[in-house]
Amino acid sequence: MTTAPFNVAVEKGAASTGASLVRDVSLPALVLHREALEHNIRWMQDFVRNSGAELAPHGKTSMTPALFRRQLDAGAWGITLASATQARAGYAHGVRRILMANQLVGTPNMALIADLLADPGFDFHCMVDHPDNVADLGGYFASRGVRLNVMIEYGVVGGRCGCRTEQEVLDLAKAICAQPALALTGIEGYEGVIHGDHAESGIRAFATSLVRLAVQLQDSGAFAIAKPIITASGSAWYDLIAESFEAQNAAGRFLSVLRPGSYVAHDHGIYKEAQCCVLERRSDLHEGLRPALEVWAHVQSLPEPGFAVIALGKRDVAYDAGLPVPLRRYRPGVVPAVGDDVGACKVTAVMDQHAFMTVAPGVELRVGDIISFGTSHPCLTFDKWRVGCLVDEQLNVIETMETCF
Repeated sequence: MTTAPFNVAVEKGAASTGASLVRDVSLPALVLHREALEHNIRWMQDFVRNSGAELAPHGKTSMTPALFRRQLDAGAWGITLASATQARAGYAHGVRRILMANQLVGTPNMALIADLLADPGFDFHCMVDHPDNVADLGGYFASRGVRLNVMIEYGVVGGRCGCRTEQEVLDLAKAICAQPALALTGIEGYEGVIHGDHAESGIRAFATSLVRLAVQLQDSGAFAIAKPIITASGSAWYDLIAESFEAQNAAGRFLSVLRPGSYVAHDHGIYKEAQCCVLERRSDLHEGLRPALEVWAHVQSLPEPGFAVIALGKRDVAYDAGLPVPLRRYRPGVVPAVGDDVGACKVTAVMDQHAFMTVAPGVELRVGDIISFGTSHPCLTFDKWRVGCLVDEQLNVIETMETCF
């Protein structure tokens, strides 16, 4: 965890409506660009609405309540989260409809959710994929006098959680129906674990199977609500899931819910590549998502020709899906950026607090220069920060956004 991302003035909020990112903020810092952020929230909400579905963005990407609020205000149906403690954090910040895209396992975690369900205005759904979990949940929530909404998770062989066959899904539905303290409210899947040369056809087949199972369960009377939820979609293949749900008229019988999360900040790596594929598949879509997240840091040392050490490391930025990408260079206190091509430089390695960067010919760096870096996989950058800087087009901090990991 980065210990002190901002100077005292910004962290206390005193400079939140005027601090200059290049002059007043202690670096390294997590930076969110307002224009791109607002564009992404609008873009995905419009895409999902036009697809006849609802949006429950995966909040585990950012765990930033200020972003949850913006997503809900833009029309999101709810927020997806990954654990009981994340659900509690979401509830504490005003989220009143949560899909927990995971199994609720362990009595202490069940207790957290049971406490929240004392609020009749709280709409919560979690996943189940095994009879043992069904029995444990049924017994615990019966003892608390609370009924828990559960959804069957349908998975793929070699993937993450989820029933592996359609028959397992049907059998699990019977086990749920035998538990008075449980209500079966839908079916869920995650297509992001389907890879390989034929990923696209595999994802379409998976979505078709998911809808077919939902129809079977509905026809058998297994669901406890009139319009059950059918949900899938990460941040790479959401267009295929939306098309499959719409083509099979899932929206007519079910509440179709898509759950991309990384779109809110987007990135300069894996999701940038995935978005290019979406735009290739969907010629009707025009401009896509924009990278809104950067990490800013100083040039710390220039110990050898053509080599710079940046005050940025594994404690500050994701490195699991690609190293940080140099974008622009600033001189302290000066806007706009210096004009030379820092984008031709390359980060070659990151340590706990340092990044090694080759310096391209013609780029004249100075110790103390500021470099903005793009990232890949925003989830594992957000979780390294307690607070981020939302900046306007002039790089003035207009809001500090706290995370709640």
